[in-house]
Amino acid sequence: MLALDKQKIIKSLQDLPEKTTIEEAMERLYLLEKIEKGIKQANEGQCISHEEAKEKMKKWLK
Repeated sequence: MLALDKQKIIKSLQDLPEKTTIEEAMERLYLLEKIEKGIKQANEGQCISHEEAKEKMKKWLK
Protein backbone atom coordinates (compact mmCIF):
# COMPACT_ATOMS: atom_id res chain seq x y z
CA MET A 1 0.00 0.00 0.00
CA LEU A 2 1.31 3.41 -1.00
CA ALA A 3 1.62 6.08 1.71
CA LEU A 4 -0.10 9.31 0.67
CA ASP A 5 0.58 12.87 1.75
CA LYS A 6 -2.00 13.85 4.39
CA GLN A 7 -2.64 17.20 2.72
CA LYS A 8 -3.53 15.48 -0.57
CA ILE A 9 -5.97 13.24 1.29
CA ILE A 10 -7.57 16.20 3.07
CA LYS A 11 -7.84 18.20 -0.19
CA SER A 12 -9.39 15.23 -1.97
CA LEU A 13 -12.01 14.83 0.76
CA GLN A 14 -12.72 18.56 0.90
CA ASP A 15 -13.50 18.50 -2.83
CA LEU A 16 -16.36 16.05 -2.25
CA PRO A 17 -19.93 17.40 -2.10
CA GLU A 18 -21.17 18.45 1.34
CA LYS A 19 -23.50 15.43 1.43
CA THR A 20 -21.59 12.33 0.41
CA THR A 21 -21.42 8.67 1.30
CA ILE A 22 -18.60 6.77 2.90
CA GLU A 23 -18.38 4.71 -0.30
CA GLU A 24 -17.84 7.86 -2.40
CA ALA A 25 -15.12 9.06 -0.04
CA MET A 26 -13.41 5.67 -0.11
CA GLU A 27 -13.61 5.56 -3.92
CA ARG A 28 -12.04 9.03 -4.11
CA LEU A 29 -9.16 7.98 -1.84
CA TYR A 30 -8.70 4.71 -3.74
CA LEU A 31 -8.50 6.64 -7.02
CA LEU A 32 -6.00 9.07 -5.49
CA GLU A 33 -3.84 6.13 -4.38
CA LYS A 34 -3.95 4.54 -7.84
CA ILE A 35 -3.00 7.81 -9.53
CA GLU A 36 -0.09 8.37 -7.13
CA LYS A 37 1.06 4.78 -7.64
CA GLY A 38 0.96 5.21 -11.43
CA ILE A 39 2.97 8.43 -11.24
CA LYS A 40 5.54 6.72 -9.02
CA GLN A 41 5.82 3.77 -11.43
CA ALA A 42 6.21 6.11 -14.41
CA ASN A 43 8.92 8.09 -12.62
CA GLU A 44 10.76 4.83 -11.89
CA GLY A 45 10.52 3.69 -15.51
CA GLN A 46 8.11 0.87 -14.69
CA CYS A 47 5.82 1.49 -17.64
CA ILE A 48 5.64 0.65 -21.32
CA SER A 49 5.42 2.94 -24.32
CA HIS A 50 2.25 3.54 -26.31
CA GLU A 51 3.68 1.47 -29.17
CA GLU A 52 4.48 -1.45 -26.85
CA ALA A 53 0.93 -1.31 -25.49
CA LYS A 54 -0.50 -1.36 -29.02
CA GLU A 55 1.61 -4.41 -29.88
CA LYS A 56 0.44 -6.25 -26.75
CA MET A 57 -3.18 -5.43 -27.59
CA LYS A 58 -2.74 -6.83 -31.10
CA LYS A 59 -1.54 -10.13 -29.62
CA TRP A 60 -4.34 -10.27 -27.04
CA LEU A 61 -7.07 -9.51 -29.58
CA LYS A 62 -6.07 -12.30 -32.00
